[in-house]
Amino acid sequence: MDRVIVYVDDAAYAQQVLAPLFAREAAAPTQWVLVACAPRMTHRISKWVSHSARENWRTKWADKLFAQILPGLRAPAHSVTTVVAKGPLVELTEQLQAAQPSAAQVVDARRPKSDAPEDAEQGQTAGRRWPTPRPGTLMGSLLTGFGTLWVLALE
Repeated sequence: MDRVIVYVDDAAYAQQVLAPLFAREAAAPTQWVLVACAPRMTHRISKWVSHSARENWRTKWADKLFAQILPGLRAPAHSVTTVVAKGPLVELTEQLQAAQPSAAQVVDARRPKSDAPEDAEQGQTAGRRWPTPRPGTLMGSLLTGFGTLWVLALE
């Protein structure tokens, strides 16, 4: 039996990524391990929310995510295991791999963090683009440069 570990954080995106894999794997029996990767919470939230409340929210969030993904999986209920990630994914992957003697295929179906899809289509990343200057910063930079040149010329 094949094993597939799938990391998800958005149901719609995960279904798009996994649709070809679901169709291909329909013939062979497969053990699916769905791992919900909840959005990160800032460290400042601990002032307002207890640890148990955070864990409850993470569990409810994961249950909603699994409810959206499982109908599209079209697999028997006994071949799907759901897990909520609570730490680094590298350690979780090692634990899940160690649980079975055969190595499992790992699929990362999480939505990319990029906020600019048009840059991805053009093959550019946001880190390689020049920032757009705010109004007034160009004039301030020019005046500072001319002032520096003026001081150097007077010396």
